[in-house]
Amino acid sequence: MSSELRVKSYNSGITSHGSRFTNHELRMVAWELTRGCNLACVHCRASAERGPYAGELSTRECLRVMDEMASISRPVIILTGGEPLLRNDIFDLARYGSGKGFRMVMATNGTLITEEIVREMKASGIQRISISLDGPDAQTHDAFRKVSGAFEGALQGIELAKKGSLEFQINTTITQANLHLIEDILRLAVALGAVAHHIFLLVPTGRGKEMKDQGISALDYEKTLEWFYEQRERVPLQLKATCAPHYYRILRQRAKKDGRKIAIQREGLDATTRGCLGGISFCFISHVGQVQPCGYLEVNSGNVREKPFHEIWITSGVFRNLRNTEAYQGKCGRCEFRKVCGGCRARAYESSGDYMAEEPYCVYEPV
Repeated sequence: MSSELRVKSYNSGITSHGSRFTNHELRMVAWELTRGCNLACVHCRASAERGPYAGELSTRECLRVMDEMASISRPVIILTGGEPLLRNDIFDLARYGSGKGFRMVMATNGTLITEEIVREMKASGIQRISISLDGPDAQTHDAFRKVSGAFEGALQGIELAKKGSLEFQINTTITQANLHLIEDILRLAVALGAVAHHIFLLVPTGRGKEMKDQGISALDYEKTLEWFYEQRERVPLQLKATCAPHYYRILRQRAKKDGRKIAIQREGLDATTRGCLGGISFCFISHVGQVQPCGYLEVNSGNVREKPFHEIWITSGVFRNLRNTEAYQGKCGRCEFRKVCGGCRARAYESSGDYMAEEPYCVYEPV
């Protein structure tokens, strides 16, 4: 089947509301435009450093990939790194993506933000930035980031975003080192005026492998997500758990127990989603064009220098495996929540070498 016919077939479904649908519509892409970074975070999945890194996709290659992406979907594109602001053409790429109808957002550590950069972000169509805070103060955050002044720089970046009316969210990676501080970090996110707080549960890849012993236990994982659920009605911002697929089981269990309906947000960065999205409605593109289910699951599903992006998304054997929930193994394969949780495929891969194996950090036993 030609790529043209394959795309036509992929886009042929029409819902009762008249909108295009597929079972595995691409909704979000995290694009590592550069691996270079001005920090050296202890949990970095990319083990990013200053660089430069050889072989990064050129401007022309990035524009071509966006053209190919636009042939099947209009996803949210997360411009990430490394530190994406170190890429000279970052705003040209953002502007081009905005013109294609993508929702362009950026994940930055915040330390390089200036008033001029905020203006450039807004002019190029970047609609939201995320800035990570892994502690409520300089001592804890800078220990994560391995650069003195990172906390102060992040706060300054946040203040400049607020001054320029640029929407921002706070991201936090949870480990044993900051688990006891998560309530303080959430309070800080509220005080700063963030529109959302997204928590990430540590996945031991990249430099994060050196922190494997700092991952929280399966029981603490469960307790943390239960606590996070309870904050939904207590704080004036959106809460989302990432790399924490159990949350979407807990969301449904608690809603049923409490006799309430789940408030579904269907679009954007705060959408109520399935747990593990890798290869299902989300993918990751590396700085050298390798496509993966996510940034933490380093299983090569194709390279945009060798095959058009839309062909990779539609035909990748890895993605097809991940989309088949009946093929999950262990208790994930028996679990009645497998279609809404899915387990973390990256943790399964790191613990067993098989991305279809059961999630190792889950205390739930299927009924």
